[in-house]
Amino acid sequence: MKNLFDDFNPVSSKQWKQRIQFELNGADYNETLIWNSPEDIQVKPFYHKDEFRRTSGVSTKATEFKICQNIFVNDLKKSNFRAIDSINRGAESIRFTIEDEKIDIKKLLENLPLEKVTTYFNLAFLSIDFVKKVDAIAKQKNAEIFCNQDPIGQLAKEGNWFTTKEKNNFDTLDLISAAISSVSYISIDAGLYQNAGANMVQQIAYSLAHANEYFNRISTINTPIVFEVSVGTNYFFEIAKLRALRLLFNLIAKEYNHKFDCHLLASPTKRNKTIYDYNVNMLRTTTECMSAILGGVDAIANLPYDALHHKDNEFGDRIARNQLLILKHESYLDKVNNPADGSYYIESLTNQLAEKALGLFKDIEANGGFLKQLNEGIIKRKIQESGDKEQELFDTGKEILLGTNKYPNKNDRMKNDLELFPFLKIKPRKTLITPIIEERLAEQMEYDRIKEEK
Repeated sequence: MKNLFDDFNPVSSKQWKQRIQFELNGADYNETLIWNSPEDIQVKPFYHKDEFRRTSGVSTKATEFKICQNIFVNDLKKSNFRAIDSINRGAESIRFTIEDEKIDIKKLLENLPLEKVTTYFNLAFLSIDFVKKVDAIAKQKNAEIFCNQDPIGQLAKEGNWFTTKEKNNFDTLDLISAAISSVSYISIDAGLYQNAGANMVQQIAYSLAHANEYFNRISTINTPIVFEVSVGTNYFFEIAKLRALRLLFNLIAKEYNHKFDCHLLASPTKRNKTIYDYNVNMLRTTTECMSAILGGVDAIANLPYDALHHKDNEFGDRIARNQLLILKHESYLDKVNNPADGSYYIESLTNQLAEKALGLFKDIEANGGFLKQLNEGIIKRKIQESGDKEQELFDTGKEILLGTNKYPNKNDRMKNDLELFPFLKIKPRKTLITPIIEERLAEQMEYDRIKEEK
């Protein structure tokens, strides 16, 4: 059978540039069509195989991503009912957030199909006894369970370590490692850096340096490490970010004979979400979830469109879950593995982000490591500098959030619809370090607008 493309002569990269230059009518090609990202990556108008160096070699399994439901555990019966109901409505994994280590785990997990549903526990404490109980259940039920414990993330976000009976948090993790065999027990709160304003190179490098501290301080890590990542709306860059993170983690893990791939649990970022014209949040989270799927994450916990100002509610959860169900079962994003293969643009972004992030990672390690720079305030300062640049772009209208700094609805009123306080909260307390603070781009603008509401 004749190849239809045989009738067309190949067009080189040089020919494309010449044609584009002709169409520009004298305008400068570089100034007009090439733009610089916050990561100092030059984005070209087209990518061609003539200029393509190499593939990144990242293998992603987009077909295997799971739809995750977030549940904050307060009332045991309600949380258990909500988990079962969410599974019946399409959830394939559950992420419980637990603040009390004395909670009855057996009652919480009662009647859940643990052999079919992946379970995550986001723990606001560090406890050997708790993880032992979870490990026993995992063995009995042949369940896949992840205990997301991140003492370094706790220090970065809250300014203090977890309180434990052991000398330090790493000793506790060492004891947990020796005591359990069926559950994962270490996570990396990579979303903190994104939500605080770090650019993508910083997000990758800080997450890896964060993980490297655990590799250096814990005798044996014999289970997968979970990276809880946040995904923004820079569609192709976010796909490349996730691929670069997986690529570099495997590179570093190999040095420690760690044979497990990282486990990526993604959520849409809060940084670009708004309380005014909040229905637009659904559009933002949809593209962010698409980036996560095509970037090869293992699970996605979507952010309800009204999560900033409403308490957990059935409607918001259902909409968030249905967005993922549509992407998976109606958009067929679960049918193709390695969906970015063949895209010179995404491969180029993956390679460039990986190279820059590896360079920053090496610089962190050469200057004492992540914990040293975290304690000295260097990590916070670098993130703040990056966040301030993005904030300036938003304040001047160069970075647009529709319905907020572009085409706002002046008649929109939110003052009497706030069930939650959607602005930065200051908690006066004594801390070892100054915490890294998550902050939305629209906060100040929205705060001023609410004060002016009549």
